[in-house]
Order: sequence, then C-alpha cells, then structure tokens
Amino acid sequence: LIAADQPEGDRRLVRVRIASDGRGFVLGDSQTPMVPWGFNFDRLDDGRLLEDFWESEWPLVESAFAEMKRLGANVVRIHLQTGAFLDSPTRVRESSLKQLRRLIELAERERLYLNLTGLGCYHREAVPAWFDELDEQQRWAAQAVFWRAVAVVGRSSPAVFCYNLMNEPVVPGGDQKRTDWLGGGFGGKHFVQFISLDRGGRPRPEIARGWIATLVDAIREVDTETLVTVGLVDWSLDGPGLTSGFIPDQIAERLDFLAVHLYPERGKVDEALQKLERFAKVGKPVVIEETFPLRCDIDEFADFLVRSRSSASGWFGFYWGVTVEEYREREPSVGRAMMLGWLDLFRTARPPVD
Repeated sequence: LIAADQPEGDRRLVRVRIASDGRGFVLGDSQTPMVPWGFNFDRLDDGRLLEDFWESEWPLVESAFAEMKRLGANVVRIHLQTGAFLDSPTRVRESSLKQLRRLIELAERERLYLNLTGLGCYHREAVPAWFDELDEQQRWAAQAVFWRAVAVVGRSSPAVFCYNLMNEPVVPGGDQKRTDWLGGGFGGKHFVQFISLDRGGRPRPEIARGWIATLVDAIREVDTETLVTVGLVDWSLDGPGLTSGFIPDQIAERLDFLAVHLYPERGKVDEALQKLERFAKVGKPVVIEETFPLRCDIDEFADFLVRSRSSASGWFGFYWGVTVEEYREREPSVGRAMMLGWLDLFRTARPPVD
C-alpha cells in the first residue's frame, strides 16, 4: 500500500491542507488523505549544499528530483541557506529567488511537493560576517526579510507543501551569554542554530514563541495559505537534561503541524515511539521530518516506521544524489551500506493509509 497521492490521471498538484480531524493532511478541499513520504535533499554525496551547484550544475538537480520521484517520494525537503539569499539585513539576492522559482517549477513538473526549510547556516564559512554581528532583534528582522521574500515566490504554487522556519533552532539554557549563534558541528556542518545569545531572564519558551511569531507574521503578510512548521530536535520535550527551549505544547500555537527529527537507537525503538507520542499529544499533525537507520539496524528501523504510524502523519529520510544502482556498483563501505539499506526500504515500505 502506498501513501495517498492524486489519481494518476490528474497531473495537477493541489495545495495540501490540514485534515478536519487535525490528525493529518488532505488534498485541497477534499477529504483525500495525503501522507508526506519523502526525502531530505539537503546535500550531495560529496557534501555540497544545494546552492553550491543549483546554478552551474542544474541537470544534477533535475536528475535527483526524477530519481526521488522514481523511488516513490511525494515530498522533497530542501534546505535554503541564509548566506545564499541575503546580501544585507534588508536586501535579498534576486538570483537565488530566480533559482527557487526554477526549483518550484521543476517540482510541479515532477509532481513533487516541497518542504522549504530556510535560514540554514550549515557551512560556517558561508555565513555572512554582517549576519553574525546583528543583535537578536536585528537578526530576527533579517530572518523575517528572508521569509517574506521566499513566501512571495512560493505563495502561488500548490507544490509548496510547507515553509519550515529553521532546522533545529535552540534557545540557550543557563544565564551565561553565548558568543556563537551556531551549535556544534556534525560532519563539517552546523545543523543546530541558536535564535538568541542571551536569555536576559526570559523563559526559554517565551523567546521561542516570540521568534516564531515574528517569522510567521512575515510569511502571513504575503501568503495566508501555505502550511508553516519548524524542525524540532527530539530533545525539545520538557523534562530533565538537555532541552531546546522549544517545548512542543508551548510553541505550537502559530504552527500548522509539528516536525520532529527522530533517529531510533539500537534496542530503544520503544523509547523513540514514546517520545513521538509526547509530540502527538499536542493535538496537531506530527511529521517525522528526519529519520534514518543511523543508530540501529535496518530491521529495527523498519519496525519503528511501521509502529510510528499511530502517532505520525508523514516521514522524511535522506537522498544525496546517488541512485540505488550506483551505490551497488561502488566500493562497499559502512556509510554506503546504510544508505543502500535505507533506499531499498524506502521504495518498498511506504506506509499504508488508514
């Protein structure tokens, strides 16, 4: 059984909306369910980000979208970098907006929805110096400029499934002022980003709500229909230990659905499912926006995918521009074996619709 999509005879995409029961998604004004089942196309296998090659090597983008569609995806999550779109706190780079329009048109042709995740600062060296010199309110204002411009481009296309305000934002804990907007690196990239450097005695969820409101307001000035979310680390849940400050039930009001990044660990599938259930208790659809058999074997991961259906309304893995056939032809490695196992599972184990 496959995730719901439009009848094959109708080649037009229809805007995705929240289902009337608040648990999932539907196509347009119908009650036809739509289950996001797709990929993070966050980089190529060689580490290059989208903006590093989408002008000079556009055929790579086209072939990747065609392959993701062939594998059975209906949504692709792309990651737009701040430094590629903002030339100053108030000026947006027109060439990047042009390429974004081109990408949306490609998605329309391939009948793939897009999760537009923004404000990436994944490569520290590509983050503009002026951006890091802004104070909190100035930085939020520049981020609002980014989102207003992106929403102007995306608002006319039903191919845009959602705007994701940022990948893994965090409010600093403790009372000591930070000096770095970026979290620690992973594989040479910085996926976690702080939205403030100084709490100033404010509750962390209050800061998170204010930041979300600033960016959602900017989007809603120009686009009142497209869904909005934010990519949450699984340690956003309230409790002892490490937390992000983005406590789901305290920051969800202005979001249309919750997006959580959840990687089950070996022998701890039940624990991952319990975390997922806590996100679902907020009462809005929950999409597992990042998941992968990174910390468990493929059988445990398949079990996680099946059992997560009771709480999740969509799933995103990863695709890095290398086909299943190409992985099989390359010299074996642990990383390639993991990706091959995932891609094989993806194209055969699409979640059924209840």
